[in-house]
Amino acid sequence: MTIVRTRFAPSPTGNLHIGGIRTALFSWAYARHFNGIFILRIEDTDINRSTLSATQTIIDGMKWLGLNYDEGPFYQTKRINRYFEIINYLLSNDYAYYCYSSVEEIESFRKKQRSFGEKPRYNRIWRPEPGKILPSIPINRKPVIRFKNPLYGNITWNDLIKGKITISNKELDDLVIVRADGIPTYNFCAAIDDWDMKITHVIRGDDHINNTPRQINILKALGVTLPFYGHLPMVIDSNKVKISKRKEATDIMYYKKKGFLPEAILNYLARLGWSHGNEEIFSIKQFCYWFNDCKYLSKSPAQFNLKKLEWLNNFYIKSYDDKKLLNLIQPIIKKKNIEYNTLNVLKIISLFKNRVNTLTELSDIIIIFYSAPKLHIELLKKYITDIIKLALMECVLQFSNIIWEKQILNITLKKILEKFKLNMPQLAMPLRIILLNKLQTPSIDLILSLFNRNIVLDRIKNAIKNLNNTNKNLHI
Repeated sequence: MTIVRTRFAPSPTGNLHIGGIRTALFSWAYARHFNGIFILRIEDTDINRSTLSATQTIIDGMKWLGLNYDEGPFYQTKRINRYFEIINYLLSNDYAYYCYSSVEEIESFRKKQRSFGEKPRYNRIWRPEPGKILPSIPINRKPVIRFKNPLYGNITWNDLIKGKITISNKELDDLVIVRADGIPTYNFCAAIDDWDMKITHVIRGDDHINNTPRQINILKALGVTLPFYGHLPMVIDSNKVKISKRKEATDIMYYKKKGFLPEAILNYLARLGWSHGNEEIFSIKQFCYWFNDCKYLSKSPAQFNLKKLEWLNNFYIKSYDDKKLLNLIQPIIKKKNIEYNTLNVLKIISLFKNRVNTLTELSDIIIIFYSAPKLHIELLKKYITDIIKLALMECVLQFSNIIWEKQILNITLKKILEKFKLNMPQLAMPLRIILLNKLQTPSIDLILSLFNRNIVLDRIKNAIKNLNNTNKNLHI
């Protein structure tokens, strides 16, 4: 049996976005299902736009998500000699030719074609044919090299996702395979790489459908076996705009910085345009076991939903061990240069991990226990009357001399409530705002017990002071 060989071949000319990662995931999972080989190839022949930072983002993103590749990364810029071996073969066997048309001349041809309502394409003036006399070669003009695309017939392939696709050769130009600067072009390099790397299945975005017939014709000219092609519909946002076109949050590492977990990202992307019954949550191992046929992939664009991703992320955060979560968020906490009690932080994690969608949210909560947030005076004023202020002052007095544990705090709070004839929400709400800047938290006695006593006393005193100053300024 032929070994399944798939590839992910991004261009390092921008961010590695969600749509690109979904393509990588499906290619990777298909290879894994069949115990095949998954290859990473960096298509960096666009030298002016390719960057080392974009390349590193690709590698870092794949590593973070666990999409391990078996071969690579291969760089097209390091395979130039190989490409010219094939180019020389095509030139020698009348499959390619030098073209000396200038950019201005080509644009002039196309302008005339448009004026007649024709599809603009190169007029093949430099294409050699039997009995044809070619123009004189211009002085000091560097040529491009073009592939002699067949003039007649169709290119047909059974797309793994979209079904039968047919494109007429009359719709295709004579493709430039080497630019005037001597660098081979994307379509040519991709076709040769797929051949050399023995790729059996090409799974990529449907923005490449127009490239596929060009690559097929190049491979046919070389007389080699074609891979199977499958074209994934694009990923769009809520405005039906292709996700890779968004200006913000397209880099996959953005989601790492925001505190998303690899399992959640992969689980979500696996369900983005693919389904297995009613299964919503599953391991990547289970996905690889199920993913054996691309025909179950949707033929329509898939809409990215951040809320759904956050829901999944919450599920995986809840499933993590508290110590594992602490290890993940420690770098964020350490950047704040705060001194924290590990045992106490583990208790905070256990209490709040069900309530957060990201690791960033969880780390923010932990940091608040040790580093005071900016006091929300306007919100606090909604919940504090003169009697509540007196009760808060009583909290400072009583909290100073008790054993600092949940049960004793609960008893102390009830005594204060009884003294001032208040109910628990009347006192708990301002305490929540003072301590965490939140209106909703677990029980206030439990929250208090997780704080350092002195921090609680300082924050209550500071809140009362700020309220008094505010009222004084208003009175003036």
